[in-house]
Amino acid sequence: MSPVRRCSRTACGRPAVATLTYVYADSTAVLGPLATYAEPHCYDLCSEHSERLTAPRGWEVVRLAVDSGPVRPSGDDLEALANAVREAARTPQRRDPTAAAPSDAVGGPDGRDADPMEVARRGHLRVLRSPEQ
Repeated sequence: MSPVRRCSRTACGRPAVATLTYVYADSTAVLGPLATYAEPHCYDLCSEHSERLTAPRGWEVVRLAVDSGPVRPSGDDLEALANAVREAARTPQRRDPTAAAPSDAVGGPDGRDADPMEVARRGHLRVLRSPEQ
């Protein structure tokens, strides 16, 4: 079981429920549901801080609706997931050389270090090792 992510605000230890991302090119702050995994340039916020969020003068705040019901994957999501699993299952000899590097490489495709739990990546999808492996 993964640890509960906490609010990014200083001295706040409440659990995070939303993720804040800044789009500097558009002067926009986007507040949406809690991201699946922590990103270095995003901020996780608790319910209190996400409700009180204000943006700098001249900026717009976009609040994405948080659906309280169970999340149902779309057909496109399921197809993308199936394609990512097929790609990860391929042997290294048959792997497309333009695809993302496996996690045992020194760095990811963009030069950053790869996540040690990440097995493969296809676009915005990741295939992760189970904790038992």
